[in-house]
Order: sequence, then structure tokens, then C-alpha cells
Amino acid sequence: MQYLHTMVRVSDLDASLHFYCDLLGLKEVRRKENDKGRFTLVFLAAPEDESRSQRLTAPELELTYNWDPEEYSGGRNFGHLAYRVDDIYALCQHLQDNGVTINRPPRDGHMAFVKSPDGISVELLQKGDALAPQEPWASMENSGSW
Repeated sequence: MQYLHTMVRVSDLDASLHFYCDLLGLKEVRRKENDKGRFTLVFLAAPEDESRSQRLTAPELELTYNWDPEEYSGGRNFGHLAYRVDDIYALCQHLQDNGVTINRPPRDGHMAFVKSPDGISVELLQKGDALAPQEPWASMENSGSW
């Protein structure tokens, strides 16, 4: 397992970049604009992690800016933790066997979401290429929120 990023939603991207980059000293390593989803993702790395971030896309802070105004309350601005895993199906099976609900099953062989006992969303991402879809995951419905 490898730690990837922590995602936080921001309401003012410029103010957030000023805080995280200009004041705190993080570096912007990449940016993704999504016109269809109407959001911008900005990935930041600590100066000592910058070369590793560029090589491995980890460890990073992901700022998510939704273009349509939204108020964040009750921790909604905090998104999720993300980990790269060797075998997403085996890990999801292990978690499920131990009573963890798979909120977003790995139907695509690439991504799944579960929650910690405190309700923190954890994104699991398959290392390398997505695995071929397989049951029971391919037809499993989402459960709750993530």
C-alpha cells in the first residue's frame, strides 16, 4: 500500500493557493480542469516531496475547486484519503470479510471507496493498469456515500 493524497474542497482557489503555496511553501505539481464536471483539481507537494510527486504522483495535497458555489459544512470540505494498492479486489474482499462496507465497489478494477469507523472516506486505487472487471464487484451497487 502507498499513500497518495489527501483531498480538500476549497471555495476560493486563488486564496487557497496563496495560503498553501505562497505562505506555507507547497509547490503546485499539476492541475486538471474538468469542463464537464465543472471543477478544477490542483495537486500540491511539499518541497522535499516534489521530485517524488512528479515521479509517483504521491504524496500530495489535492485541492478541489467546484466552479459552482457550494457551502461546505460538517467536514464536507474534507474529501478523502487515497492509497494505491497491489490488488484492489483482494483488499476489498479482505475488508468486506471483516465487516467493512464497500461504499463504491471496484467495478472498473481501478477504484473503490470505503469509510473508516469515524466516517472518513478512503479511496483505494489499483496500482498500475486497472484489473479486468470481475464478480462480485462488477455488478455490485454503491452503498451509502463516500
